[in-house]
Amino acid sequence: MSEPQGHFQRAITLFDAIMIVTGSMIGSGIFIVSAGIARQVGSAGWLLVVWLITGFITLAGAVSYGELAAMFPKVGGQYVYLREAYNKLVAFLYGWSLFLVIQTGVIAAVAVAFARFVGVLLPWFSETRILLSLGSFRFNSVQLLAILMLVGLTWVNSRGVRGGKLISNIFGTTKLVALALLILFGLALGINDQAVSLNFHDMWRAASFAPAGESVPLSAWGLIGAIGLAMTGSLFSSDAWNNIGFSGDEIVRPERTIVLSMAIGTGIVTALYLLINLVYLLVLPLQGDPAAAATDVVSRGIMYTNNDLVATAVAESILGRAGAYVMAVLIMISTFGANNSIILSGARAYYAMAKDGLFFPGMARLNRAGVPGVALWAQCLWSCGLCLSGSYGQLLNYVMFSVILFYVVTIIGIFILRRTR
Repeated sequence: MSEPQGHFQRAITLFDAIMIVTGSMIGSGIFIVSAGIARQVGSAGWLLVVWLITGFITLAGAVSYGELAAMFPKVGGQYVYLREAYNKLVAFLYGWSLFLVIQTGVIAAVAVAFARFVGVLLPWFSETRILLSLGSFRFNSVQLLAILMLVGLTWVNSRGVRGGKLISNIFGTTKLVALALLILFGLALGINDQAVSLNFHDMWRAASFAPAGESVPLSAWGLIGAIGLAMTGSLFSSDAWNNIGFSGDEIVRPERTIVLSMAIGTGIVTALYLLINLVYLLVLPLQGDPAAAATDVVSRGIMYTNNDLVATAVAESILGRAGAYVMAVLIMISTFGANNSIILSGARAYYAMAKDGLFFPGMARLNRAGVPGVALWAQCLWSCGLCLSGSYGQLLNYVMFSVILFYVVTIIGIFILRRTR
């Protein structure tokens, strides 16, 4: 006898939707990627430009997707937009990329980041603590914790949308308040006159820095290329704002709520990201000495912070060693909340695909709680596999090419739909 099916419940309000947008966007990237961006562009001015361009692209994308959401306020989001603008083949390619690389890749990367920061407080969780070794395969305690996190959050979301949105609201609000406090503490207590002088005296001299400290000046074309490469990290940190569109049939007044939540959510995150990077530049020098002691956060600068943990170095500079623990807790909250929002949203796209006959038929069913339970667990299983496949950086590289490609294709689709509808 088959399990009785539930139905989607319109339980997501505007506030819930904004928390899902901001919660999905703010994961671990903003605390890490500025070190790599600094090495690629070499100056404070161009570091801020990278984040400004990223913010503009994100806001423009959100406005564009808002128009699509108003046209098609249905479960499936970007998958539905591509199906309606082009055909089922393009939507099929997107949907499978979403499952194999985009959504699950982000989920895996954020889970690994969460586990790494738990290791700051509980050193047993370390990538060097090998639990199982089979030939060239190594299974470590960080991967174990990442997988446990994914299983736990998937279980909560499989019990109904209300539990998932409650976690998003609690963790989303907490991380926004914590980020605002970090900015205020940095501006009130952390400004370093030497760092300000070094960073802003010659803020437009672009150069590329190697991990060992060597630098090469950048020509105009070289700078354009460096900005493009640097934006891999900033775009990853600003991605997932479109996830709310996947849940169209669970949103109260979706044609209005999706548009507003994308615009408000991306605006909040863009402003926070710019302010956080300004605080980084006011507290620590951009350039530093990679040979300096890991505990000497000022000498290492933004470029060479230990393990690229810029936010942790800034917190240590302001609060001392306690800052590292405060930052670890904040990033744990941020990544946990982000993954909950992403897990909640993604399975709805696979459900819509299965309804169209483009995915496994079992994913076209809702469980008694009114959520696509099979799709949620399939997403969890593949994400766990990706946790075993690589590091945070490798997972980031898997994701971004596909993300940008389908964003461009989707935005072109807006102009097609304006002509045809």
